[in-house]
Amino acid sequence: MANDYKDTLFLPKTDFPMRANLSQREPEFLKFWYDIDVYGELKKKNKDKPSFILHDGPPYANASIHIGTATNKILKDFIVKYKWQRGYFAPYVPGYDTHGLPIELKVLKELNVGKDEISPVELRAKCAAYARSFADVQTGQFKRLGVIGDWDHPYMTLVPAYEATELEGLAVMVDKGLVYKGRKAIYWCTDCQTALAAAEIEYGDETSPSIFVAYEYTDAAKVFPELAGKDVNVIIWTTTPWTLPASMAVAVHPRYDYGFYECGGKVYLIAVGLKGEVEKATGLELGEPILVCKGQQLEFSLAKHPFYDRAVPFVLADYVTLDSGTGCVHTAPGHGSDDYETGVRYGIEVYNPVDPTGHYYADTPIFGGMSLAEGEKKVFELLEGSHRLLGKLKITHSYPHCWRCKKPVIFRATDQWFVAVSEFRDQALKCIDDVRWIPDWGKDRITNMVRDRSDWCISRQRTWGVPIPAFYCEDCGEVILTGDRVRRVAEKVREHGSDCWWTMTPEELVGDLAVCPKCGGKHLRKDSDIMDVWFDSGTSHSAVLDNWEDLSWPADLYLEGSDQHRGWFQTSLLNSVATRGRAPYRMVLTHGFIMGPDGQKMSKSLGNVMKPEKIIEKNGADILRLWVASSDYRGDVRISEEIFRNLIESYRRIRNTARFLLANLSGFNPAEDMLPHSELAPVDQYILLKLERLRSRVMAGFDDYEFHQPMTLIHQFCDNELSSFYIDVSKDKLYADAEHAKSRRSIRTVMWQVLETITQMMSPVLSFTAEEIWQKMREMDATLPQSVLLADWPDPLAEGIDPSVEEEWDLLLMARQGVLRGLEAARGKGIIGHPLDAEVQVKLSDYYKPLAGKISDETWENILIVSACRVVDEISGAENVYEDETTGLTIGVSKSKDEKCPRCWKHRHEVAEKGICDRCADVVGK
Repeated sequence: MANDYKDTLFLPKTDFPMRANLSQREPEFLKFWYDIDVYGELKKKNKDKPSFILHDGPPYANASIHIGTATNKILKDFIVKYKWQRGYFAPYVPGYDTHGLPIELKVLKELNVGKDEISPVELRAKCAAYARSFADVQTGQFKRLGVIGDWDHPYMTLVPAYEATELEGLAVMVDKGLVYKGRKAIYWCTDCQTALAAAEIEYGDETSPSIFVAYEYTDAAKVFPELAGKDVNVIIWTTTPWTLPASMAVAVHPRYDYGFYECGGKVYLIAVGLKGEVEKATGLELGEPILVCKGQQLEFSLAKHPFYDRAVPFVLADYVTLDSGTGCVHTAPGHGSDDYETGVRYGIEVYNPVDPTGHYYADTPIFGGMSLAEGEKKVFELLEGSHRLLGKLKITHSYPHCWRCKKPVIFRATDQWFVAVSEFRDQALKCIDDVRWIPDWGKDRITNMVRDRSDWCISRQRTWGVPIPAFYCEDCGEVILTGDRVRRVAEKVREHGSDCWWTMTPEELVGDLAVCPKCGGKHLRKDSDIMDVWFDSGTSHSAVLDNWEDLSWPADLYLEGSDQHRGWFQTSLLNSVATRGRAPYRMVLTHGFIMGPDGQKMSKSLGNVMKPEKIIEKNGADILRLWVASSDYRGDVRISEEIFRNLIESYRRIRNTARFLLANLSGFNPAEDMLPHSELAPVDQYILLKLERLRSRVMAGFDDYEFHQPMTLIHQFCDNELSSFYIDVSKDKLYADAEHAKSRRSIRTVMWQVLETITQMMSPVLSFTAEEIWQKMREMDATLPQSVLLADWPDPLAEGIDPSVEEEWDLLLMARQGVLRGLEAARGKGIIGHPLDAEVQVKLSDYYKPLAGKISDETWENILIVSACRVVDEISGAENVYEDETTGLTIGVSKSKDEKCPRCWKHRHEVAEKGICDRCADVVGK
């Protein structure tokens, strides 16, 4: 452009930087939010509005956050910020899970002492300090992600008021008869030396010995006289040889066929359907059975233990299958849940010879003091010596492991405290039906888990946690757990914290109730077990929602990873149904796990871990937030450097669009310069109609928790409607029309509304970038809310605009694409260079005839960015004629013979005489 006229062009001026430098700039906006107390201001603004309560599932306070934790908190932040915008009172109280084994073990390791070498109170103080320190670390990390909430008042499971509420909930269950102490075979970790609940179990492949053992069938001739005088043996199968010392029965299926097979002078009993597998595993050639019976005919008859003088009865069990083994299952009620149930049903002793450390008790015959590994070797030695080990294989199978130490667990019968889920399971299942599950499969998942679960083992043999306030009478042995006593302890805990259980006497804890209700004895001993940490967190619905001023019960939404169907979602449900008879939430949203680029689970050993702090340091929190929003959270989500590179390009498109809009709004005063919608040019009305459609679709995406939709839609709008069309066709009027011309005001009115709307809509996701844009807008309009986070959701945008404009202009833009292809063809032949060199003729096909007479030649000229355009009945005198197959349009293109205006670059005939076009001359003259 000629320098003579440069100063008369209204070129964009802005200090909104092209480069985001997010990692450096974001902390400034974070500080700004806390300086103005944006969370407090949100509460004031919406204090009388309907509430929306998202209850935070507490992360465990023992380490820095990882990418999964970050994803979870960011998803929650999207929802809460959006709900504030939509006019809800949406307080967000974050929480921390602080009790439990990992912290206790970490503290003991740091102190280099054993559990019995430090007083419980001292150990608990160290654990509390450790948990609080990491809660502080995580708080800082969550804030840096841009998560807004009541960070000054988070809930923590170690707070006395929380612990007291937990005990009060336990008291309700006790009053209802739902809590009992029983000896059951439960998951036991010999490394952590504590009982585990099903929610604390992870499954992984384990290689185990698969052995086939002959038990002498001593009652064979009594039941089947035709077997008199024969050496009859039943072949059992097990993958846990170390449990054979506790073998108390042989389980068979009542309806299966069992055959007696004669081989090598002996007779062997197995299920007929497993003959081939037994032959393969043992090398026996069994032939045809000499006798066949149903399993039910074997019930109550006796076999003999292979190395103890112990009678072993046959029992019936439907869980016996023909998938593998012999159909005759060695049964140890002390070491298996099914075995336990069978043992109870038949009155068989629940015998457990294994201590908490994974060694046989000293008084165990033959095996006393041995580890389980040593005991297994001894089992093989005894069986081989007696020739009763008929086969030995190795199998790889899915096996339960401890969630903390990752080591295989065992089943071990111990005295534990249980909540009788069986008493209210049906009610819990009905409550699941009343909840909205997102995605839908979450309902089936938790339904199956609740339907199939056993009673809840709530006791743990550790120190760092909430005590189980039970007493034992030293005089008569009575176990004492009553609702009134639990409530007395809860009062003391609320006043002094749960340490009081270790520092106070029974009399100090429960007063006149420190007496045995059975014998009247006053020599009471306190229980040493603590509550399952899942009972801790499962109480949060009551301890938090009932006790925080801003919150209310039940929650509108719980949002956690898919593993919480067996964890927090389930334990919260069970706790709530047991105490209140309904679910603690109206909706439950589940997200998947974070995987590496190859779909593998992230782990340090694979070297594919991406830490949130490193991502933020390199790219900024907004890019991490954009990744969360762009992912389909309903399944497992992949993360990689390549994914971030692509996202950064998408982010730049949005940012650069905002930069252009800000630049071209320089000096704009919305109060004075805005035009009413009815006075906007048709193209400007059209963009507002498209913006309203975008607003509705983005709103629907947030409402339906489809978080990948809003930013995708906003990016597409910036890319298609704005960058590829509106911004391009507006530049001529923005830069060349008179500064206060109505045409410029019309465009800038739309640009202001576009920028304001997009900024508001993207603020739940790109919070830092939205705030940066918002503060630039406030320089033009100080009446805007102090922060974008305090702005309400955009109002409808198309009032006063005829909806038919959209249909008409959609048709016009389809035609435009055909004409642009004609221009490109002419450029390819060297007829024109820049589109402004062109004069265009357009012959409309039948489909586009409705545009004739409605769209002026000037409008065609503007949307094509050419110097002249005419809609004609026939193309005449064009240098190049192009037939567009897609639209059916015929496009004639010629190079303009007029001279180019040095200011606006359009070719006009008057330029030859005046040196400038009439429009530019008028602007320059003014």
